[in-house]
Amino acid sequence: MIWKKLGLLYKPENIHPKLKTHAANPVPVHIDNDIYRIYFSGRDESNRSSVGYVDVDIISKSILKKCSEPLLTNGIEGSYYSHGISIGNVYTSNGNDYILFMGWQIDEGEHWRGDVGRIHLIDKDTMSVDEMPFMGVDSVDGISLSYPWVEENGDGSLDMWYGSTITWASENGEMIHVLNHATSKNGEDWDKHGLSIPYEINKAQAFSKPTVLCDPLGYKMWFSYRSGTGEKYRIGYATSKDKRNWNLDIENSGITVGEADCWDSDMICYPYVFKHKGETYMLYNGNGNGKTGFGLAILEE
Repeated sequence: MIWKKLGLLYKPENIHPKLKTHAANPVPVHIDNDIYRIYFSGRDESNRSSVGYVDVDIISKSILKKCSEPLLTNGIEGSYYSHGISIGNVYTSNGNDYILFMGWQIDEGEHWRGDVGRIHLIDKDTMSVDEMPFMGVDSVDGISLSYPWVEENGDGSLDMWYGSTITWASENGEMIHVLNHATSKNGEDWDKHGLSIPYEINKAQAFSKPTVLCDPLGYKMWFSYRSGTGEKYRIGYATSKDKRNWNLDIENSGITVGEADCWDSDMICYPYVFKHKGETYMLYNGNGNGKTGFGLAILEE
């Protein structure tokens, strides 16, 4: 497969003190015709992330509206999202729309860590957040959690893929942060099934931000990863027939960094794959973990 890049879609513009830099983790929600509201995580001067948005016509690639303030800000000191909100995807459960997110904490003198939180998407302009973690560390995930993706199955059951840290530093100095799998019958109680995507030291060992697409041939997943050999994030790929057993196939992700001096010349990360009018699109971030904004690509089989 080949992803044809359609260019930079939105570049951060310092629209609010809480949204001074970055437009990371783009999450599209269809509004009408070719128009999508794209939520993103922007940052303040202390690198704490909050949620903003832009409305975009993805065919003309024009920006139709920008938020003037964040819809949701990082939490108070001591909360599980005190240092930021990194959003996953929008899904529906029990008639309600939700976004799960990675809540960042940085305690003085300690390594950063994350829990999974839940946002209630009341309408396209209104969000509220659960004040307690939706999913925290436990005997399965003992160190830190990140970026969930939730997939609805049509019968009320759901699948979730999320990041989990095994160690902050492996033999090459890079962390081992894997993608695990969980399932739920009601959207509230989750059974964890452990490792979903196999990792390989010095090839793909620091995963994040999965996005899953189902087609007649099975399931496809794109994600961010680092190899541990010095490269910054790239976008990887895996396939599965049953959603539980995945084959790592990073060489066939179909997309890589751009040419020198481009907005995505050094890094590509945080993909979000979605369908629109029979075409498959990918929103993704480039250099600086979203500091240069997010772009759009279209799949050419």
